Amino acid sequence: MIRLDDLEMPTGNGLHSAHQHEERPCVLLVEDDPALRRYLEVVLDRHGYAVLSAGDGLEAMKFLLTARVDVIVTDALMPNLDGYELCRFVRNSEHLAHLPIILLSALDPRNTTDESEQVNAFLAKPVSPEDLLATCATHLQSR
Repeated sequence: MIRLDDLEMPTGNGLHSAHQHEERPCVLLVEDDPALRRYLEVVLDRHGYAVLSAGDGLEAMKFLLTARVDVIVTDALMPNLDGYELCRFVRNSEHLAHLPIILLSALDPRNTTDESEQVNAFLAKPVSPEDLLATCATHLQSR
């Protein structure tokens, strides 16, 4: 029998064993811009987070169904399944609804849809590493 802990999970920077995520809080980073995604991966990793990276909401859903995630950082506007749809999926899932969601968007929060109320925090792009790290830490501590 194969256990989830024995699987290797793809990330934006290669394969990581599920065992590597046990010690560090795990951030699911969902961003369709490869350069920004890689930059944020490095920032989060250097500050003690395990990072699972997804290029869109569909890929993120696969991680949410197979891996332990502690916080979700997602772009609002992406192809295939955007951040708002991902938020709806998470909030409507009995096993995922408790997860903190941090929404990243270049849009002014006053001009976003009512669905943005489903998120725990809203960060405007370009997001500073300090703001992202502080917001992740705050929402992990409140859990």
